[in-house]
Amino acid sequence: MEDRRSDQDDDVFSFFTTPYDSTSSPAEPATAVATPSSIFNRRSYSSSSSSSGDESQPFHPSIDDTNKRIDYMIQFLDRRLSDQVNFDEIGPVSGGVGSDGNGFDRSGSLPEFVGKGGGTGIFKAPVRSAVHPNRPPSLEVRPHPLRESQIDRFLRTMTSTENQLWAGGEDGGVKVWEFTELYGTGGGGEEEDSVPYKESAAAGAGSAVLCMIGDAGSRVVWSGHRDGKIRCWKMGAEHGFEEALSWQAHRGPVLSIVMSSYGDIWSGSEGGAIRIWPWEALGKSLSLTMEERHMASLSVERSYIDPRNQVAVNGYTNSLTSDVKHLLSDHTRAKIWSASPMSFTLWDARTKDLLKVFNIDGQLENRVDTSLFPDFGAEEEVKMKIVTVTKKEKTQSSLGFFQRSRNALMGAADAVRRAAAKGGLCDDNRRTEAIVISVDGMIWTGSANGTLVRWDGNGGRLQEFSYQSSGVLCLCTFCSRLWVGYSNGTVQVLDLEGNLLGGWVAHSGPVTKIAVGAGYVFTLANHGGIRGWNVTSPGPLDNVLRAELAGKEFLYTRIENLKILTGTWNVGQGRASTDSLVSWLGSAASGVEVVVVGLQEVEMGAGVLAMSAAKETVGLEGSSLGQWWLDMISRTLDEGSTFGRVGSRQLAGLLIAVWVRNNLKPHVGDIDAAAVACGFGRAIGNKGAVGLRLRVYDRVMCFVNCHFAAHLEAVNRRNADFDHVYRTMAFSRQSNGNSGAGMLPYLFLSCCVAYSVYQFWPIHWSLLLLVSSIAAGASFGVSVPRGGNAVGVGTVEPMPELSEADMVIFLGDLNYRLDDITYDEARDFISQRCFDWLREKDQLHAEMQAGNVFQGMREADIRFPPTYKFERHQAGLAGYDSGEKKRIPAWCDRILYRDSRKNSGSDCSLECPIVSSVSQYDACMDVTDSDHKPVRCVSSIKIARVDESIRRQEFGEIMRSNKKIKVMLGELSKVPETIVSTNNIILQNHDTTLLRITNKSEKNSAFFEIICDGQSHIKEDGHAYDHHPRGSFGFPQWLEVYPGTGIIKPNHIAEVSIHLEDFPTVEEFVDGVPQNSWCEDVRDEEIILVVKVRGRFSTETRNHRIRVRHCLSAARKSGQRSENPMGKAPVNVLPRSDYQRFSNTHDMVEQLRNLHSP
Repeated sequence: MEDRRSDQDDDVFSFFTTPYDSTSSPAEPATAVATPSSIFNRRSYSSSSSSSGDESQPFHPSIDDTNKRIDYMIQFLDRRLSDQVNFDEIGPVSGGVGSDGNGFDRSGSLPEFVGKGGGTGIFKAPVRSAVHPNRPPSLEVRPHPLRESQIDRFLRTMTSTENQLWAGGEDGGVKVWEFTELYGTGGGGEEEDSVPYKESAAAGAGSAVLCMIGDAGSRVVWSGHRDGKIRCWKMGAEHGFEEALSWQAHRGPVLSIVMSSYGDIWSGSEGGAIRIWPWEALGKSLSLTMEERHMASLSVERSYIDPRNQVAVNGYTNSLTSDVKHLLSDHTRAKIWSASPMSFTLWDARTKDLLKVFNIDGQLENRVDTSLFPDFGAEEEVKMKIVTVTKKEKTQSSLGFFQRSRNALMGAADAVRRAAAKGGLCDDNRRTEAIVISVDGMIWTGSANGTLVRWDGNGGRLQEFSYQSSGVLCLCTFCSRLWVGYSNGTVQVLDLEGNLLGGWVAHSGPVTKIAVGAGYVFTLANHGGIRGWNVTSPGPLDNVLRAELAGKEFLYTRIENLKILTGTWNVGQGRASTDSLVSWLGSAASGVEVVVVGLQEVEMGAGVLAMSAAKETVGLEGSSLGQWWLDMISRTLDEGSTFGRVGSRQLAGLLIAVWVRNNLKPHVGDIDAAAVACGFGRAIGNKGAVGLRLRVYDRVMCFVNCHFAAHLEAVNRRNADFDHVYRTMAFSRQSNGNSGAGMLPYLFLSCCVAYSVYQFWPIHWSLLLLVSSIAAGASFGVSVPRGGNAVGVGTVEPMPELSEADMVIFLGDLNYRLDDITYDEARDFISQRCFDWLREKDQLHAEMQAGNVFQGMREADIRFPPTYKFERHQAGLAGYDSGEKKRIPAWCDRILYRDSRKNSGSDCSLECPIVSSVSQYDACMDVTDSDHKPVRCVSSIKIARVDESIRRQEFGEIMRSNKKIKVMLGELSKVPETIVSTNNIILQNHDTTLLRITNKSEKNSAFFEIICDGQSHIKEDGHAYDHHPRGSFGFPQWLEVYPGTGIIKPNHIAEVSIHLEDFPTVEEFVDGVPQNSWCEDVRDEEIILVVKVRGRFSTETRNHRIRVRHCLSAARKSGQRSENPMGKAPVNVLPRSDYQRFSNTHDMVEQLRNLHSP
């Protein structure tokens, strides 16, 4: 359900207020007030954010940006002056019928009737704001793009480097954002609101980027693709993008990729395939010229190591056949985790040996788990049952034909239900969806059922946490915090003990990837939007930033205006003439930007209803007659040159479609459709509703075409129909061929049922219920509302999707009649055009006044005759039903709406983003093609939207110049003072040296990571030059560093073991098979270890550089000593700096307190 979550631009406040970190002191509440000096100071804007924390160079807004600000300020002043004039001239009045909601007469618009019961519960308009009050302020790196503009180009993964944010798309290309331009404007092309970026050329169909990793050591980014290739990307200042290297890594897609502690690339694919690409081959290829790259690619392609070949004899071969969805490098212990949906494998990063295989419960595995495979026994049982029943029926000739048909159909329906239910059994909701390692060396995994599990580095299952029922899709750690992205768009922040610090709705779609850089945590949603959250969030900084941004709302608020033509018509299974359509729609379409048409009873009858239910079972919809209507309306609106249809949905006789003007199309998208059946067990579409949801100027509008229960006395049934539609309408992407994949046998079965029902409808009406049974057992049935957004075990009332839209328009044959009036009395009132008297008898207004239906919704004053019921092709008011039944005329066909207003005085703003007024509401009485008259409504809409480029500039200006924020960031980002016990280490003959890192801070923990900044051979003069790093700053094969990362508490010492291994035997692999082997270079080498120390929230680091040398042997060293006269130190020995031996760790604290790191 979360995957089809509607887009409300994420301004619905249905989450909980984020608690502050327990270790942070909450700031006093800040008021949303901006001083004139801060508002009008346009001298400079920050356009950069660096990891070093230095202030960026001033950025001067362009002329276009300055003009935008002036325009928005003028709009703001106009609105305020207009409000003041209206208040002075009219004054406050009490609400009621004929007023605008509850107060003001809106010039040029019709009076409106407002239903009671709005403003509370699920009928409350969604709360909007310039800055979301229940989540931290975010930096819009890439605002949510329209889905239609991203077909085959959606961003699917993301990673960060020291200076850039990278994202890979479905087209195989990548986008790159520079951190120095995070507050810049002009993304260019179709993404003018995005942060400026650079984009590579698409790699072609079927080459989507599935995984990415940054390689800081080589200054490149590696990406794995669906076509099985691994590509290496390099960003050059002069030449832009450069594909430095690519090769065919797997036959199947590259599902995961990671760099080990030794600089090797590990890649995973389908069927448990894992390949290791040694750094020696990669580094050599990257050093070649462009002309030599082709041969280099071939060389790399054949250099892989297959670690599974080394474990075949251990009995694990069959356990290593699941897709390798995730790979994780444990730099703390130099291990590699490979994760399949239901199991894990642990490898030694240095030796490539298999260490352990275990399942998601932490239990060791060495055999195939048969529970992972589907059970076909139930399916065979179903087949046997059907055959048995059929044979049994053949022998019972005494039963009537209809009884035999009924039994066969019941068996078929049962088979469909059981098969559909079985389809979900293979999708275990405990499967692993994400894995990450924290700085303390603990492994965290997230599952599809929302569970988080903490593991130790050896695969021991320690603890389980559950704060959400939605699936975990991604994990990320930064210092002392764990960030979790869920399938319902929620982000949560935990500490390393698993305690929940806060959470909020970050996106309107699933959060698929999280990356950290430049002081922000970036989240990527499945719709392609990227947002940045300050690394200190949730915390006291959020309140200050929120208040500052809210105070500058008028600088980035943009008001758009458009008109919507809404039309509804019960066509009574007939077809309209061109003249009728022109009279209804064509004459009113000029001057409007959006046309919404809802039809009822396009086609009816038992066969139609049964076939419709059968199609819904497998996600299909539409009919030839429905297409005829769409084509006719398109011609009436001059589709192609003027309007374009953006969406439609049909359920039996119900049809809704939306057309927009061509110049508006770039701002309209994310079209979703929905259908809710209200007839025959809530599964047959003879009554019900169809809906379309779309984004217009970043605001969500829903249009719902309804046909409710008929007959004068069925008021409660009509109310129930509305309540059912409102609560259960769930939108999803419009139907396509793929939605019915695997269900064709059931479609055939359902069609057989439908045909049988159609043939024998007059005799056996009840058989239609079988179709509804099939539909309910498969994909259609009753729509289920999306769950609430709250986190934790507490339950809240589910929030219907319609209640989360900025504007909802209901149209259709609602079938409400006139009470307490006779046919003749109604005809008399109509002939005298006494519609005020008739409205007092209207069931719909009475029920709305009582708060029983359409709660809080508005309808323009009705000034046209009742639209039901007429004799076909009889013009004028004399055409009302004069037959034997003489049905009382009624306003069955209605159009109602709800916008963002919470009271009559609300003006269009970011707090009230859509304000509507009706300028025309009438019926086309000259149209005689049906027993109903078509109704139309023209609405004038104001839409408030955010100019993201201007808002981003204001965001940067606040971060750069606000003194309070700078002080708070400076305090939160402090790097504790640390010292290391030495900056020179010499290793020989399996030496192990302890490197001690002391945290001298009294209150703050220090977070350290050790990397190898480069290695070089020691020359004859005893010096080393030109240190070259391995991939991702990996260690050489002869060195072991443990732990490679860790946390040092205040006034504590961390001990790191630096160990010299044997000179490893290097094997050259060709196509996974070892060919040659030799001992690694035995010349003395020097490496530069860098201890990078961070504070709790600091993006900058304090670095300690340590030289580590290894010597060939003690004999060589002693020989050098004997040759040195006068006791001179040998040239290959480095003096140790501030190093002494201590009896234990605790004795060191006071002695090292006053030492200073080199």
